[in-house]
Amino acid sequence: MFVDYAKIHIKAGDGGDGAVAFHREKYVAAGGPDGGDGGKGGNIVFVADTNLSTLADFRYKRKYKAQKGENGRGGRCRGKNAEDLVIRVPMGTLIREESSGRILADISDSEPHIVAKGGKGGWGNPHFATPVRQVPRFAKPGLPGEEYDVILELKLLADVGLVGFPNVGKSTLVSVVSEAKPEIANYHFTTITPVLGVVSMGEGSSFVMADIPGLIEGAWQGTGLGHQFLRHVERCRLLVHIVDVSGSEGRDPKEDFDQINSELEKFNPELAQRPMIVAGNKCDMATDEQIGEFKKYVNDKGYDFFPIMAAIRYDVDPLLKKIQEMLSQLPPIARYEAEPAPVVTEADFDDHSVTINNVNGIYTVEANWLLQVMRGIDFDDYESLNYFQRVLTNGGVIDALKEKGCSDGDTVSIYDVEFEFKE
Repeated sequence: MFVDYAKIHIKAGDGGDGAVAFHREKYVAAGGPDGGDGGKGGNIVFVADTNLSTLADFRYKRKYKAQKGENGRGGRCRGKNAEDLVIRVPMGTLIREESSGRILADISDSEPHIVAKGGKGGWGNPHFATPVRQVPRFAKPGLPGEEYDVILELKLLADVGLVGFPNVGKSTLVSVVSEAKPEIANYHFTTITPVLGVVSMGEGSSFVMADIPGLIEGAWQGTGLGHQFLRHVERCRLLVHIVDVSGSEGRDPKEDFDQINSELEKFNPELAQRPMIVAGNKCDMATDEQIGEFKKYVNDKGYDFFPIMAAIRYDVDPLLKKIQEMLSQLPPIARYEAEPAPVVTEADFDDHSVTINNVNGIYTVEANWLLQVMRGIDFDDYESLNYFQRVLTNGGVIDALKEKGCSDGDTVSIYDVEFEFKE
């Protein structure tokens, strides 16, 4: 089954928590804080696998989560970093963030791409030791790893894309110029998946040709198979438009030519500017007048025209030589650059960092960043509580509570931890 579109959820590993520990050794008095830092969480890494040709595996597994970093230990032992989770995809897979459409990576080479970064490990309690606070009984928890809902979209890596109406001879041409063996029959939509073939032009010279199926009127809106496979044309450096010049199915070759060009432009305006060669197939079934009239029509639009009979490979070599000549002058196959994440300004942080509600006289505080801090707080330790109070003050929580009307003696609840407010 050819699958070129999938949605999955990826979650990088959280960082390990820092440790709270103290040095214990005979004849060493007051050894001091001795907790190690937490290890880094595992990244989500995408790698191209040339043995894969579809995204079918992602129809059955849709959630991928990397391991958490190891927690720190006593003796200042740092937690072990978690291993990266490697996800293998076909060459040419584009990865987008579902919510924003932002491109996260284009897997078009052999290099590994980190799409979601693991969280950093938390600090152990030695980091919080000061001349005044010599026995910190708290540590910093690890940071969460990045998490995304992503869309995987396969865009085949081909130099040349064959476009045209069904049953005009695209698959036949691929089969006679390469080792590809697509299904060929005298009916529409015989080819229901893109077919790649490597065309050899002598020692050290070759190019990849793709048969793109299913282009008919309305393809850009999803009619036929066009909308499903038009994405594979976008990477092609050169288009070869194949037309049944004989009109054997009762259609006008000129109308066919204009219709397909219109579908390409509607799907992506850049495709209208893509270099194109026109091949008139089934010339054995056409008259000289039909061929000559169509040739003039195409030439007047600025395209080179090659009459061929693909089934018997008649006059196919001149077409291939022209393709090779044009490819030598064209830039390489298109690659998509990863787009940076939106910049989060200080104003954005201030606006969304804390949510405070008054529920039956109790002021509830909610903040993701604060929940993360609380994981490392020992609420039975005086110094740890002092540290937490400074976090509330410096983080703007105290000021936010005052703005909501909180005053001396009121009850404040922060994730089930309740205390009496004191100014």
